[in-house]
Amino acid sequence: MRFVLRRRKLGQLMVFSTVAATIANFVEKAVAETQVKKTTPILATSTSETVKVTLQVNGTPHSLQIEPRVTLLDALREYLGLIGTKKGCDHGQCGACTVLVDGQRINSCLTFAIMHTDAKITTIEGLEQGNNLHPMQAAFLSRDAFQCGYCTPGQICSAVGLVNEGHAKSDADIRELMSGNICRCGAYPNIVAAVRDVLEGKKDAAV
Repeated sequence: MRFVLRRRKLGQLMVFSTVAATIANFVEKAVAETQVKKTTPILATSTSETVKVTLQVNGTPHSLQIEPRVTLLDALREYLGLIGTKKGCDHGQCGACTVLVDGQRINSCLTFAIMHTDAKITTIEGLEQGNNLHPMQAAFLSRDAFQCGYCTPGQICSAVGLVNEGHAKSDADIRELMSGNICRCGAYPNIVAAVRDVLEGKKDAAV
C-alpha cells in the first residue's frame, strides 16, 4: 500500500512539475516578446512612408516630403511655418483652422494635404492684397470684431468664403453660415457687423 501511495505522489509531483515548467516557459516567452516590442523599432509601413507633395499656397508652390496621413493643417503649420492658421480642437468643431481651397472654406484639420496638390490654397497670410489688408481684414479691424484673436484667422477666412458663396442676405444668414466658427470671447455681434459691411459693398471682399 505504501508503495502504491508513493508512486501516486510521485506521479502527482511529476504532473505538477510539468505544469509548472509549462507555465514558466509561457511567462518567459511572453516577457521576452514584450521586451522585443519595447526595444525593436517600428518597421516602415504604408502610412509612415513619405511622399513628395507640391502645394500651391498663397500663390507660391511648395514641395514637401511628408507622410500621406499629414493633415493640411499640420502641413501649413509644421512644414511651411504658416502659423496664422490655428489648431484649436483638431476635430473640426471650432473652425480655428479654416482656410480657403479654390475659394471654398474648409476645416484644414479634417483633410489630408495630399488631397489638395492641384488646388489653390489661401491662408490668412495670403489674404493681404499687396501692401493693403484684405477688405474683410479691414472690416474686422474697423468693427473691433475680436478680443483674444485666436479664432480670428479662421473667422476671417470663413467670412471670405461666405461672401464667395453668395448665400448670406441678412444678419440671420450670416450668423447661421458662420456658426461653424466659435469665438470663446463672444465677439459675435461685431463679427456679424464686419461681414455685413463687406456684403453691403462697403468693402470689396473678392479673393
